[in-house]
Amino acid sequence: MRLRLAVLSFFALCLLPPAVAQTPSAQTAPWPIRAVIIATFEVGNDTGDAPGEFQLWVEREHLTETLDFPGGVHPLRTNKDHTILGMVSGTTLVNSTASMMALGLDPRFDLTHAYILINGIAGVDPEDASIGSAAWARFVIGDVAREIDPHDAPADWPYGLFPVTAQRPNPPALKPASWSRSNLYELNPRLAAWAFEKTRSLPLGDDPKVSAYRKDFTGFPNAQRPPFVLMGDTFASDYYWHGATMTRYANDWVRLFTAGKGNFVMTEMEDSGFMNALERLRQMHRVDTQRVMVLRTGSNYSMPRPGHTAVESVTEEYIGTRLALESAWLCGSTVLHNILDHWQTTSGHIPGD
Repeated sequence: MRLRLAVLSFFALCLLPPAVAQTPSAQTAPWPIRAVIIATFEVGNDTGDAPGEFQLWVEREHLTETLDFPGGVHPLRTNKDHTILGMVSGTTLVNSTASMMALGLDPRFDLTHAYILINGIAGVDPEDASIGSAAWARFVIGDVAREIDPHDAPADWPYGLFPVTAQRPNPPALKPASWSRSNLYELNPRLAAWAFEKTRSLPLGDDPKVSAYRKDFTGFPNAQRPPFVLMGDTFASDYYWHGATMTRYANDWVRLFTAGKGNFVMTEMEDSGFMNALERLRQMHRVDTQRVMVLRTGSNYSMPRPGHTAVESVTEEYIGTRLALESAWLCGSTVLHNILDHWQTTSGHIPGD
Protein backbone atom coordinates (compact mmCIF):
# COMPACT_ATOMS: atom_id res chain seq x y z
CA MET A 1 0.00 0.00 0.00
CA ARG A 2 2.81 2.41 0.88
CA LEU A 3 4.54 1.65 -2.43
CA ARG A 4 1.34 2.30 -4.35
CA LEU A 5 0.84 5.64 -2.59
CA ALA A 6 4.45 6.61 -3.28
CA VAL A 7 4.06 5.86 -6.97
CA LEU A 8 0.82 7.82 -7.17
CA SER A 9 2.45 10.75 -5.37
CA PHE A 10 5.35 10.73 -7.84
CA PHE A 11 3.06 10.88 -10.87
CA ALA A 12 0.99 13.60 -9.23
CA LEU A 13 4.13 15.70 -8.83
CA CYS A 14 5.00 15.17 -12.50
CA LEU A 15 1.63 16.61 -13.49
CA LEU A 16 2.08 19.80 -11.49
CA PRO A 17 2.76 22.98 -13.50
CA PRO A 18 6.24 24.52 -13.17
CA ALA A 19 6.78 26.76 -10.19
CA VAL A 20 6.23 30.46 -10.75
CA ALA A 21 9.20 32.45 -9.51
CA GLN A 22 8.71 35.47 -7.27
CA THR A 23 10.60 38.14 -9.16
CA PRO A 24 12.24 41.18 -7.58
CA SER A 25 9.98 44.11 -6.84
CA ALA A 26 10.74 47.76 -7.38
CA GLN A 27 12.00 47.91 -3.80
CA THR A 28 14.48 45.04 -4.09
CA ALA A 29 17.73 44.65 -5.97
CA PRO A 30 17.60 42.97 -9.39
CA TRP A 31 18.79 39.39 -9.65
CA PRO A 32 22.50 39.19 -10.56
CA ILE A 33 22.25 36.81 -13.51
CA ARG A 34 25.32 34.74 -14.37
CA ALA A 35 24.21 33.09 -17.61
CA VAL A 36 21.51 33.70 -20.23
CA ILE A 37 20.54 30.86 -22.57
CA ILE A 38 18.81 32.04 -25.73
CA ALA A 39 16.76 29.77 -27.98
CA THR A 40 14.64 30.93 -30.90
CA PHE A 41 11.68 28.52 -30.81
CA GLU A 42 9.92 25.75 -28.94
CA VAL A 43 7.50 23.49 -30.79
CA GLY A 44 5.22 22.58 -27.89
CA ASN A 45 5.59 22.47 -24.14
CA ASP A 46 8.87 23.33 -22.44
CA THR A 47 9.09 19.79 -21.07
CA GLY A 48 7.91 16.29 -21.79
CA ASP A 49 7.17 16.32 -25.54
CA ALA A 50 9.05 16.64 -28.82
CA PRO A 51 11.77 19.22 -28.18
CA GLY A 52 12.48 22.46 -29.91
CA GLU A 53 15.59 24.52 -29.13
CA PHE A 54 14.56 25.27 -25.55
CA GLN A 55 13.37 22.00 -24.06
CA LEU A 56 16.67 20.20 -23.47
CA TRP A 57 17.97 23.25 -21.64
CA VAL A 58 14.88 23.48 -19.44
CA GLU A 59 14.93 19.80 -18.52
CA ARG A 60 18.65 19.21 -18.14
CA GLU A 61 19.68 22.53 -16.60
CA HIS A 62 16.76 22.44 -14.14
CA LEU A 63 15.10 25.67 -15.25
CA THR A 64 12.13 24.77 -13.11
CA GLU A 65 10.61 28.20 -12.44
CA THR A 66 8.71 30.35 -14.93
CA LEU A 67 8.62 34.13 -15.16
CA ASP A 68 6.14 36.28 -17.03
CA PHE A 69 7.81 38.12 -19.90
CA PRO A 70 5.43 40.82 -21.19
CA GLY A 71 7.97 42.10 -23.71
CA GLY A 72 8.62 38.70 -25.21
CA VAL A 73 6.84 35.85 -26.94
CA HIS A 74 7.27 33.11 -24.34
CA PRO A 75 7.65 32.95 -20.54
CA LEU A 76 11.20 33.06 -19.24
CA ARG A 77 12.67 30.18 -17.26
CA THR A 78 15.09 30.28 -14.33
CA ASN A 79 16.78 27.87 -11.96
CA LYS A 80 16.06 27.74 -8.24
CA ASP A 81 19.06 29.96 -7.47
CA HIS A 82 17.90 32.59 -9.97
CA THR A 83 21.35 32.80 -11.53
CA ILE A 84 20.45 31.41 -14.97
CA LEU A 85 17.80 32.75 -17.34
CA GLY A 86 16.41 30.98 -20.39
CA MET A 87 14.64 32.90 -23.14
CA VAL A 88 12.74 31.88 -26.27
CA SER A 89 13.01 34.85 -28.60
CA GLY A 90 10.78 33.87 -31.50
CA THR A 91 12.20 33.30 -34.96
CA THR A 92 13.33 35.87 -37.56
CA LEU A 93 15.28 39.06 -37.10
CA VAL A 94 12.44 41.24 -35.87
CA ASN A 95 11.60 38.86 -33.02
CA SER A 96 15.20 38.28 -31.99
CA THR A 97 15.92 42.02 -31.86
CA ALA A 98 12.78 42.93 -29.93
CA SER A 99 13.02 40.04 -27.45
CA MET A 100 16.70 40.68 -26.71
CA MET A 101 16.05 44.37 -26.16
CA ALA A 102 13.11 43.60 -23.87
CA LEU A 103 15.22 41.23 -21.78
CA GLY A 104 18.15 43.62 -21.56
CA LEU A 105 15.93 46.47 -20.35
CA ASP A 106 13.96 44.35 -17.88
CA PRO A 107 14.58 45.97 -14.44
CA ARG A 108 14.21 42.61 -12.68
CA PHE A 109 17.61 41.42 -13.88
CA ASP A 110 21.21 42.60 -13.67
CA LEU A 111 22.92 41.28 -16.81
CA THR A 112 26.13 43.28 -16.53
CA HIS A 113 28.20 40.21 -15.69
CA ALA A 114 26.07 37.61 -17.49
CA TYR A 115 27.52 35.31 -20.11
CA ILE A 116 25.03 35.18 -22.97
CA LEU A 117 24.84 32.02 -25.07
CA ILE A 118 22.93 32.37 -28.34
CA ASN A 119 22.37 28.85 -29.60
CA GLY A 120 20.14 27.02 -32.02
CA ILE A 121 19.86 24.94 -35.14
CA ALA A 122 20.84 26.17 -38.59
CA GLY A 123 21.58 25.24 -42.17
CA VAL A 124 25.19 24.13 -42.57
CA ASP A 125 27.42 24.63 -45.60
CA PRO A 126 28.39 21.13 -46.81
CA GLU A 127 31.80 22.45 -47.79
CA ASP A 128 32.57 22.95 -44.10
CA ALA A 129 30.68 20.52 -41.89
CA SER A 130 27.95 17.93 -41.53
CA ILE A 131 24.49 17.69 -40.02
CA GLY A 132 24.83 17.58 -36.23
CA SER A 133 28.11 19.52 -36.27
CA ALA A 134 28.52 22.51 -33.95
CA ALA A 135 30.21 25.79 -34.89
CA TRP A 136 31.41 28.53 -32.56
CA ALA A 137 31.31 31.89 -34.31
CA ARG A 138 33.79 34.73 -34.32
CA PHE A 139 31.59 36.85 -36.59
CA VAL A 140 27.87 37.35 -37.06
CA ILE A 141 26.99 38.80 -40.46
CA GLY A 142 23.69 40.33 -41.59
CA ASP A 143 22.06 40.61 -45.01
CA VAL A 144 21.23 44.30 -45.52
CA ALA A 145 21.70 44.51 -49.28
CA ARG A 146 20.63 45.80 -52.64
CA GLU A 147 18.83 43.29 -54.80
CA ILE A 148 17.67 42.99 -58.38
CA ASP A 149 16.05 39.97 -59.94
CA PRO A 150 18.83 37.78 -61.40
CA HIS A 151 16.94 37.74 -64.71
CA ASP A 152 17.58 41.52 -64.91
CA ALA A 153 21.26 41.27 -63.92
CA PRO A 154 24.18 41.46 -66.34
CA ALA A 155 25.17 38.06 -67.71
CA ASP A 156 28.44 37.93 -65.76
CA TRP A 157 26.80 38.49 -62.34
CA PRO A 158 26.66 35.36 -60.14
CA TYR A 159 23.45 36.57 -58.45
CA GLY A 160 21.40 39.74 -58.05
CA LEU A 161 22.50 40.73 -54.52
CA PHE A 162 25.19 43.28 -53.73
CA PRO A 163 26.20 45.74 -50.97
CA VAL A 164 24.25 48.98 -50.68
CA THR A 165 27.39 51.03 -51.35
CA ALA A 166 28.48 48.99 -54.39
CA GLN A 167 27.54 48.83 -58.06
CA ARG A 168 27.77 45.05 -58.42
CA PRO A 169 28.36 41.87 -56.41
CA ASN A 170 31.76 41.28 -54.83
CA PRO A 171 33.37 44.71 -55.20
CA PRO A 172 37.15 44.72 -54.75
CA ALA A 173 36.78 46.88 -51.65
CA LEU A 174 33.82 47.44 -49.38
CA LYS A 175 32.89 51.06 -48.85
CA PRO A 176 31.30 51.41 -45.40
CA ALA A 177 27.82 52.90 -45.16
CA SER A 178 27.68 55.40 -42.31
CA TRP A 179 23.89 55.00 -42.03
CA SER A 180 23.89 51.19 -41.93
CA ARG A 181 26.06 49.31 -39.46
CA SER A 182 24.04 46.13 -39.12
CA ASN A 183 25.96 43.72 -41.34
CA LEU A 184 28.99 42.88 -39.21
CA TYR A 185 29.30 42.01 -35.54
CA GLU A 186 32.58 40.71 -34.19
CA LEU A 187 32.42 38.51 -31.12
CA ASN A 188 35.13 38.15 -28.50
CA PRO A 189 37.60 35.96 -30.46
CA ARG A 190 39.43 34.76 -27.37
CA LEU A 191 36.24 33.61 -25.66
CA ALA A 192 35.12 31.86 -28.87
CA ALA A 193 38.47 30.11 -29.17
CA TRP A 194 38.31 29.06 -25.52
CA ALA A 195 34.80 27.64 -25.99
CA PHE A 196 35.99 25.72 -29.04
CA GLU A 197 38.92 24.24 -27.12
CA LYS A 198 36.59 23.12 -24.33
CA THR A 199 34.33 21.29 -26.77
CA ARG A 200 36.40 20.27 -29.79
CA SER A 201 36.91 16.70 -28.51
CA LEU A 202 33.36 16.08 -27.33
CA PRO A 203 31.83 12.90 -28.76
CA LEU A 204 28.82 14.34 -30.56
CA GLY A 205 26.00 11.92 -31.19
CA ASP A 206 25.04 10.41 -34.53
CA ASP A 207 22.03 8.75 -36.10
CA PRO A 208 21.89 5.88 -38.65
CA LYS A 209 19.44 7.76 -40.91
CA VAL A 210 21.59 10.88 -40.87
CA SER A 211 24.71 8.81 -41.52
CA ALA A 212 23.09 7.24 -44.59
CA TYR A 213 21.93 10.66 -45.81
CA ARG A 214 25.45 12.10 -45.50
CA LYS A 215 26.85 9.53 -47.91
CA ASP A 216 24.93 11.13 -50.78
CA PHE A 217 27.08 14.29 -50.49
CA THR A 218 29.75 12.98 -52.82
CA GLY A 219 32.49 15.53 -53.43
CA PHE A 220 31.89 17.16 -50.02
CA PRO A 221 34.17 15.31 -47.58
CA ASN A 222 33.26 17.48 -44.57
CA ALA A 223 29.56 16.90 -45.20
CA GLN A 224 30.18 13.16 -45.05
CA ARG A 225 31.97 13.24 -41.70
CA PRO A 226 30.21 12.31 -38.45
CA PRO A 227 29.23 15.40 -36.44
CA PHE A 228 32.15 17.45 -35.11
CA VAL A 229 32.93 20.80 -33.48
CA LEU A 230 34.55 23.62 -35.44
CA MET A 231 34.98 27.37 -35.60
CA GLY A 232 32.62 28.91 -38.15
CA ASP A 233 30.64 32.06 -38.69
CA THR A 234 26.90 32.66 -39.04
CA PHE A 235 24.99 34.53 -41.73
CA ALA A 236 21.61 35.90 -40.63
CA SER A 237 18.84 36.59 -43.11
CA ASP A 238 15.08 36.94 -43.08
CA TYR A 239 15.16 35.18 -46.44
CA TYR A 240 14.78 31.45 -45.90
CA TRP A 241 17.16 30.82 -48.76
CA HIS A 242 18.63 27.57 -50.08
CA GLY A 243 20.73 26.18 -52.90
CA ALA A 244 24.20 26.18 -54.40
CA THR A 245 23.97 29.72 -55.77
CA MET A 246 22.78 31.18 -52.48
CA THR A 247 25.42 29.24 -50.56
CA ARG A 248 28.02 30.78 -52.86
CA TYR A 249 26.50 34.19 -52.12
CA ALA A 250 26.69 33.60 -48.35
CA ASN A 251 30.34 32.60 -48.58
CA ASP A 252 31.16 35.64 -50.70
CA TRP A 253 29.17 37.96 -48.41
CA VAL A 254 30.84 36.77 -45.21
CA ARG A 255 34.27 36.94 -46.81
CA LEU A 256 33.56 40.47 -48.05
CA PHE A 257 32.24 41.93 -44.80
CA THR A 258 34.93 40.32 -42.63
CA ALA A 259 37.73 41.34 -45.01
CA GLY A 260 38.59 37.69 -45.54
CA LYS A 261 38.84 36.84 -41.84
CA GLY A 262 35.53 35.01 -41.57
CA ASN A 263 34.16 31.80 -43.03
CA PHE A 264 30.48 31.17 -43.62
CA VAL A 265 29.40 27.89 -42.01
CA MET A 266 25.86 28.36 -40.64
CA THR A 267 22.79 30.09 -42.06
CA GLU A 268 20.05 31.26 -39.69
CA MET A 269 17.45 34.00 -39.24
CA GLU A 270 18.16 35.71 -35.91
CA ASP A 271 21.77 36.33 -34.90
CA SER A 272 22.38 39.80 -36.35
CA GLY A 273 19.16 40.91 -34.63
CA PHE A 274 20.41 39.64 -31.30
CA MET A 275 23.76 41.34 -31.80
CA ASN A 276 22.24 44.65 -32.86
CA ALA A 277 20.17 44.75 -29.66
CA LEU A 278 23.12 43.66 -27.53
CA GLU A 279 25.34 46.35 -29.00
CA ARG A 280 22.77 48.99 -28.05
CA LEU A 281 22.40 47.48 -24.59
CA ARG A 282 26.19 47.63 -24.20
CA GLN A 283 26.08 51.35 -24.92
CA MET A 284 23.48 51.64 -22.14
CA HIS A 285 25.78 49.71 -19.75
CA ARG A 286 23.23 46.90 -19.48
CA VAL A 287 25.36 44.03 -20.86
CA ASP A 288 28.97 43.15 -21.63
CA THR A 289 29.17 42.07 -25.27
CA GLN A 290 32.60 40.56 -24.63
CA ARG A 291 30.68 37.81 -22.77
CA VAL A 292 28.45 36.88 -25.72
CA MET A 293 28.87 33.52 -27.48
CA VAL A 294 27.12 32.23 -30.61
CA LEU A 295 26.83 28.48 -31.14
CA ARG A 296 24.94 27.06 -34.11
CA THR A 297 24.43 23.40 -34.99
CA GLY A 298 23.49 21.94 -38.36
CA SER A 299 20.00 20.49 -38.73
CA ASN A 300 20.13 20.50 -42.55
CA TYR A 301 22.47 21.44 -45.36
CA SER A 302 22.28 24.83 -47.09
CA MET A 303 22.21 23.20 -50.52
CA PRO A 304 20.92 19.91 -51.98
CA ARG A 305 22.69 16.62 -52.40
CA PRO A 306 24.26 16.08 -55.82
CA GLY A 307 21.53 14.91 -58.19
CA HIS A 308 18.70 16.57 -56.26
CA THR A 309 17.00 19.94 -56.75
CA ALA A 310 17.02 22.92 -54.43
CA VAL A 311 13.22 22.92 -54.24
CA GLU A 312 13.18 19.27 -53.21
CA SER A 313 15.87 19.88 -50.63
CA VAL A 314 14.43 23.00 -49.01
CA THR A 315 10.95 21.53 -48.65
CA GLU A 316 11.87 18.09 -47.31
CA GLU A 317 11.68 17.33 -43.58
CA TYR A 318 14.92 18.06 -41.78
CA ILE A 319 16.43 14.74 -40.91
CA GLY A 320 18.93 16.13 -38.42
CA THR A 321 16.87 18.30 -36.07
CA ARG A 322 17.15 16.11 -32.97
CA LEU A 323 20.85 15.51 -33.61
CA ALA A 324 21.44 19.25 -33.89
CA LEU A 325 19.50 19.95 -30.69
CA GLU A 326 21.59 17.41 -28.78
CA SER A 327 24.84 18.89 -30.10
CA ALA A 328 23.72 22.40 -29.14
CA TRP A 329 22.98 21.37 -25.58
CA LEU A 330 26.12 19.22 -25.16
CA CYS A 331 28.54 21.87 -26.44
CA GLY A 332 26.74 24.83 -24.91
CA SER A 333 26.25 23.28 -21.50
CA THR A 334 29.87 22.12 -21.36
CA VAL A 335 31.04 25.70 -21.79
CA LEU A 336 28.48 27.20 -19.41
CA HIS A 337 29.30 24.68 -16.69
CA ASN A 338 32.98 25.56 -17.03
CA ILE A 339 32.07 29.20 -16.51
CA LEU A 340 29.55 28.74 -13.71
CA ASP A 341 31.60 26.17 -11.79
CA HIS A 342 34.44 28.72 -11.56
CA TRP A 343 32.33 31.80 -10.92
CA GLN A 344 34.70 33.17 -8.31
CA THR A 345 37.13 33.69 -11.21
CA THR A 346 34.92 34.02 -14.28
CA SER A 347 32.67 36.67 -12.76
CA GLY A 348 35.50 39.15 -13.13
CA HIS A 349 37.79 37.51 -15.65
CA ILE A 350 36.51 36.34 -19.05
CA PRO A 351 37.97 32.94 -20.05
CA GLY A 352 40.50 33.15 -22.85
CA ASP A 353 41.60 36.71 -22.02
